[in-house]
Amino acid sequence: MPSEKPARRLEDIIENVQAIQRYVAGMDLAAFEQDQRTCDAVERCLERISEAAAKLGDLAPALMPDQPWRKIRALGNRLRHEYEAIRADRLWDIVQVDLPGLCAACEGALQSLRRQQSP
Repeated sequence: MPSEKPARRLEDIIENVQAIQRYVAGMDLAAFEQDQRTCDAVERCLERISEAAAKLGDLAPALMPDQPWRKIRALGNRLRHEYEAIRADRLWDIVQVDLPGLCAACEGALQSLRRQQSP
């Protein structure tokens, strides 16, 4: 069932992307792979992003059709249930390649929602 608070879910995604960006600031892949605490924090934020995407339901692709919502939701399941197979280099790729576009799309969608809601 989709969330009744889509703006809040978009904010959740944006906040978690921004947290990840703060956590990895100044790191390269080698440093990331050696820092278990940061890897764990990034995984947890990615789980939250996945959950917020799931709570957005069909609204997510309606607002941002260019994002891979099925993959975003599936990542949460992989992190929770197949955690032993998660590779730090794949997480790094997600952080560096996928998250900036996702964050920008969510920021745009949030602005659009707020414009629709304002009198």
